[in-house]
Amino acid sequence: MIVDYIRMLGADRIEHPGGTLLAHLSRVEALLDTWGARPELRTAGLCHALYGTDGFARALLPLDRRAELAGRIGVEAERIVYFYAGCDRAASHPTLVDGPFRDRFTGRTYRPTEAERRDFAELTAANELDILRIDPQARARWGADLHGLLTGFRPLLSAAAWAECERLAGDVDVEVEVDAAVAKR
Repeated sequence: MIVDYIRMLGADRIEHPGGTLLAHLSRVEALLDTWGARPELRTAGLCHALYGTDGFARALLPLDRRAELAGRIGVEAERIVYFYAGCDRAASHPTLVDGPFRDRFTGRTYRPTEAERRDFAELTAANELDILRIDPQARARWGADLHGLLTGFRPLLSAAAWAECERLAGDVDVEVEVDAAVAKR
């Protein structure tokens, strides 16, 4: 079972917003499932941080063990995990819809397929929106920025992902002000 493997790698012992990294990975997989993502993308969601990411440097699995991960989750799911983990966010986020992508592991810049871009955008949305769902402070602090990022990704996102973005990150300032006013009562 994949969860047992991730647990063996230590994800259940790493703190992450909302509990542990394993809890976060499981929630990302579940969110992708609610959006109707295909099995390979859901599995990649469960494993998306195993090589570390540009925003979460702690790697549970070195890149020289890619074949091991592919053997456990399938080649396509592993490719999505690598693509997600390898994203140089500063270079690639602004151009994800139709421009170049920079692999932070190799330094290579290239144009990914539309399918790769869609998977990346959907996984990014699930990853970031999970944090907003479980951490009101993160929502207040980064919700507007995340909404801006995902607005740029909108042509690549499923309708379900975009609806969740609008629900959690749209008009964050107004909702936070209302929440703060209610809390003072």
